[in-house]
Amino acid sequence: MTADQGAKSGQDCMPEIAQTYAHAFAALQPDNIDDLLALLSDDVRFVDPFNDVTGKAGFRAIFDHMFATCTAPQFHITDIAASASTPSERVYLRWRMSGRLATWPGTTLALQGMSEIHIADNKVTAHYDHWDSASQLLAKLPLIRSLLRPILRLFVVRTGGS
Repeated sequence: MTADQGAKSGQDCMPEIAQTYAHAFAALQPDNIDDLLALLSDDVRFVDPFNDVTGKAGFRAIFDHMFATCTAPQFHITDIAASASTPSERVYLRWRMSGRLATWPGTTLALQGMSEIHIADNKVTAHYDHWDSASQLLAKLPLIRSLLRPILRLFVVRTGGS
């Protein structure tokens, strides 16, 4: 099987709940979070660089916190793909998140990442966010930036004339 055939067959088998979840995630607002929660299993697991929670209450708390600490947060889904090996059980959402921290320092958010979504019995059972919190968020915060930038520079590869 070629990569193209695998990708095509994975897309053909993408469960409807994956598209529904992607749309609900992109439209997420404080007044419609129940639409997203309705797509989750009771014991859903959510993991991102800062949190690891289980259950709908924990999932809700993550997004309630996001809306409390950010002004106009919005997820922009840029791509969706089904796993080549388990297309009906795992999908990937590529996204950008925009917004601004609601309090000092008021940092503009422009995050890029991917969510790995696990599905069973037509419910989302896990949502794993993969994104670089060090370079996309922490390095933009005034106090942390001065400490983090020299550390991040240690890992920069110098090529040619640079």
